[in-house]
Amino acid sequence: MEWTDISITVAKRDADTAEAIATMVANGGIYIEDYSDLEQQAWEIAHVDLIEQELLDKPRDVVIVHMYLAPDENPAEVLPLFEERLQNSGINYQLNTTGVEQEDWQNGWKKYYHAMDIGDRLAIVPGWEDHQTDRIKIIMDPGMAFGTGTHETTSLCLETLDSLVKGGERVLDIGTGSGILAIAALKLGQHRGGGHPVAGPSRAAADGPGRTFHRQRHHHRAQG
Repeated sequence: MEWTDISITVAKRDADTAEAIATMVANGGIYIEDYSDLEQQAWEIAHVDLIEQELLDKPRDVVIVHMYLAPDENPAEVLPLFEERLQNSGINYQLNTTGVEQEDWQNGWKKYYHAMDIGDRLAIVPGWEDHQTDRIKIIMDPGMAFGTGTHETTSLCLETLDSLVKGGERVLDIGTGSGILAIAALKLGQHRGGGHPVAGPSRAAADGPGRTFHRQRHHHRAQG
């Protein structure tokens, strides 16, 4: 299936405005290219300081916001609304459209997603990566759902859970995305809780690790 990639290139200072407009208009999700702090992000997310030259050559003063339209959506209907909101915002922008196969952007991000330590006790580990650690491992394969642990909002929530959940708490994760926060709370020792997905990709992503953790938890009880 071919989706339509609508990309907006704006100055770094206008990135939040472009992102907000894209989020309001998009149904299929957005993707942001921001290389202004590439070295810092590469170290914090992937724990590497060796970066491909192609990425190092990316411009640091602009941000590209990608908005994806599903195959059954008509770009001719969406683009006028999108441009109207961009023009009303008063920012300078460059707008481009291209076709992209769903598989390209659904799986292409995986090469940048690696195991990471969060807080004092947690380690977020992609399902396709072997990572040896004494920390509490959360195995993730989030697909298109929000919640890989790399975004500041998710990592801050994980750090907060790590500091607050000591055992016996009740936690409810609304808009669970990939299920990462609900799973973290369970593995950290909460007594009861759960997550409620609000979108199709989130439901599919949350179901996988949720079933896996349920089996692991049941096995642990049987052995203990």
